[in-house]
Formats: sequence, C-alpha cells, structure tokens
Amino acid sequence: METKTLPGEYHIQGVREMASGFLLEPDGNFRFFFAYGALDRYGSGRWIEKNGELFLNSAAKPPYDFALVESKTELNDFINIKMEAANPVLLRHVFCSLQNGAEGSWKQMSQRGDVQFPKQKVESVSLLLEFCPERFSTIPVSNQEHNEFIFHFEPTIMEVFFENFSLRIDTDGITGRHPLMEGEKFRYAKE
Repeated sequence: METKTLPGEYHIQGVREMASGFLLEPDGNFRFFFAYGALDRYGSGRWIEKNGELFLNSAAKPPYDFALVESKTELNDFINIKMEAANPVLLRHVFCSLQNGAEGSWKQMSQRGDVQFPKQKVESVSLLLEFCPERFSTIPVSNQEHNEFIFHFEPTIMEVFFENFSLRIDTDGITGRHPLMEGEKFRYAKE
C-alpha cells in the first residue's frame, strides 16, 4: 500500500463485542477509537509511514491522571482519600494505594468516592481508574502530617497516548499490536 493510499478508516477485525480502529487523515493526523460496552476510549496525534511501517505519536502524556485538589488534617484516626467527579458512576471504579501500587495494597473506593486506610505517614497516593488499567498515577504528598486527601480526574483520563506505536502496512490494511489489548497479531482492514 502506498503512502498516498494510506489515509482512511481502519477497523479491527475478528474481535467480538468491541469496536476499535484508526482514522488516518491525509494531512498526517490520526484519531484512535475504542468502544466496548459503555466504555469509550480515544486518542489522537500524528502519523507517518516509513519503510512499510506506520508510526503513531501523540502529544506528551500528562504526568498524572488525577489532580490533588486539597489535603488537610482532620480529627480522626484514619487516612481518608476522596474523589470529586462530575460523573459519580466512575467513583466506585477508582482504586487507591498508599504503598506505590504494591500488590495487595490497593483498596476500591465506595460509591460515595472515598476510601479509608489505617493512620500512617503518607508519602504518596497511587490512584487507578479501573477502565484505564494500563496506567496509574502516584502523586507525591508534600505534607505528610495530613490525613485527608481530595482528588479529581484530569480531563485526559480516558485518552490513549501513543509513542512510536508501529503497525505493519500490507496490501489489505495494517497489522500489529493494539494499544489496549494484549497480543501482537491484530488486523485492521480499511473501510
């Protein structure tokens, strides 16, 4: 497939109950989409073709997917982590760790968007949204005497970022990895 015929929409093949693919625009921009049930993820950036491969790159990923809104000392005997969200349905899908995401240290937030830990010195708070398991944020805490921390989602929480993501170009489409699923042999056919 020649570079001039590359622009177009490519849809993943052979994966049931999910839609995903890439829109390669003639000006070198691309858009990525992923829909599985009620979950939608997206991405965008620039594409280039080089030696039979397609390379995708996005703007730089923000350092954190969550922002610390406030921290303070409350009169209680536990550490309280809270989430603020415009969509309250997301709150119970947030997991939190006070030990840099170590296995067994994660706790799930309640439907109210809070979780408690035993009182301890807090150096950082790790947060993970269940719908974005490929990344989590570990946010340093400046005042280790505080025991209540309030966070909110960054606007890019559902965005997928690409860095030299490569796919092989062939006569019928493109093949290779998927940015969110395991495996190396996905096929994307041009629509």
